[in-house]
Amino acid sequence: MAYRFEVFKDKSDKFRFNFKAPNGQIMFSSQSYASKSSAMKTIESLQKNVSDADVVEVEND
Repeated sequence: MAYRFEVFKDKSDKFRFNFKAPNGQIMFSSQSYASKSSAMKTIESLQKNVSDADVVEVEND
């Protein structure tokens, strides 16, 4: 299995997605979206833009 996004309806009838590693482990879960198209737009944005994301270390106070 490759990395993948899984889109689903939650118990509140909202759409969410999980991003899973090849071993099936959930790497992150999304917030809830009122429509499937909104969830899909977020996935498309992540697919397009994540390779350019900076990694920033933030210190806790």
